[in-house]
Amino acid sequence: MLINGEWIEKSSQKLESINPATGGVNHEVAAADKSQVDDAVASAKAAVAKPAWRNMLPHVRAGILHKIADGMTANSEKFARLQMMENGKVWSECVAQVASAAASFRYYAGVCETLGSEVTPSRGNYLSMTVYEPYGVITAITPWNSPMTMEAQKVAPALAGGNAVILKPSEVTPSPALELGRIALAAGLPPGILNVLPGTGAVTGAALVEHKDVRMVSFTGGTESGRRIAEVAARKLMPVGLELGGKSPHILFADADIKAAIASVSGGIFEGTGQSCVAGSRLFVQKAIHERVVEELTKVAKSLKVDLPDAPGAQMGPLASFPHRDKIEKMVNDAKLAGARIFTGGTRPDDSRLAKGSFYLPTLIGGVDNRAAIAQQEIFGPVLVIIPFEDEEDLIAQANDSAFGLASGIWTADYRRAWRVARRLEAGTVWINTYKQLSVATPFGGFKDSGIGREKGISGVRLYQQSKGIYFGMEG
Repeated sequence: MLINGEWIEKSSQKLESINPATGGVNHEVAAADKSQVDDAVASAKAAVAKPAWRNMLPHVRAGILHKIADGMTANSEKFARLQMMENGKVWSECVAQVASAAASFRYYAGVCETLGSEVTPSRGNYLSMTVYEPYGVITAITPWNSPMTMEAQKVAPALAGGNAVILKPSEVTPSPALELGRIALAAGLPPGILNVLPGTGAVTGAALVEHKDVRMVSFTGGTESGRRIAEVAARKLMPVGLELGGKSPHILFADADIKAAIASVSGGIFEGTGQSCVAGSRLFVQKAIHERVVEELTKVAKSLKVDLPDAPGAQMGPLASFPHRDKIEKMVNDAKLAGARIFTGGTRPDDSRLAKGSFYLPTLIGGVDNRAAIAQQEIFGPVLVIIPFEDEEDLIAQANDSAFGLASGIWTADYRRAWRVARRLEAGTVWINTYKQLSVATPFGGFKDSGIGREKGISGVRLYQQSKGIYFGMEG
């Protein structure tokens, strides 16, 4: 772990990093206990108060963020391999995510250097303005599905906003965060401004969230964990940013470009082995084209190459862990027992080369309505539930009938309909005739149980700052 610029190897507990493609142990990582959490918070609190960071000019801070991006790019193969070995994403996705993470640091370097305060309209003989101050010590808790991009999307804007960050990666994928810490030190980030604490949520995560000197928590993960963090934050009167679960509706109207839509639907659920918060996991298809869509999607799902993540042409790797595969298998089996129809998949691959890994085939499910458990619960895997709808009103009622509201997609040739439906969907992101296009410049977050606050864009920096009003009297 990284505390105050020093690498700490001793700890009372260890984490085993498991390769989900083989079941083998990659390595062991130290797990932070409560005393080490206290040390990290104390070092972050001291570091953020020092003039070296507090008074650093924005363009100088931006220069450090650029150097971190340079370091990530120079070590892109190492970053990609660490992620691939720990969560099983295919190699091409891992390489792309390193580039995306580096781009986030570059974007927030630009924001850091150019974002200003505001002079506000006065109501008297005074000059009033709004400035933005850091909270101080921030805890960033990141998930295992896309650790590099999630860590960059939290650490870069929090640093740009003038905070110190304690990064707590998932126990499944601790290594990319440790590598980020190494690169940040080499880039000139002052000791204590970025600490990295691997550990479990129950011990390390809980101690960080509850610590009196942690002033803000940013969390990406499951909704139930988000609720527990919010409960602690409420007692502390501490702000939080929560990017939580999703059960996103992907919608095909009868006038859609079916060929393009099928490709997008497939990528939207099977890319990353379905382990994406914005995965289009509920497919609503207008009845006139339902049979055709099911037939074509089944062909696509059967054609996908499920293989070792570094195999040439691999399109789907293993699930990130064996317990996660067990959970998905149970959900699909329960759906079958309840009468669901499995169009394809629903099993592990019949390939001896993959037998030791946590692999699962791309799965299409039908024969259920939107109230079925399999259509309401977040599966977080390569499982797509296909549901027919009659008309626009029927579609809106079903699509919004969910506790979640993170993302959604619409396929139609009618721009008026696209606009109407987009405005009525209860989701933080709506894609029209595309899916999973993401920009670091566009705010991102969820409605309902999918979260609180917005990451990315200028909002991504303001999430980690608090506003202050300053008044200059002009009389006399």
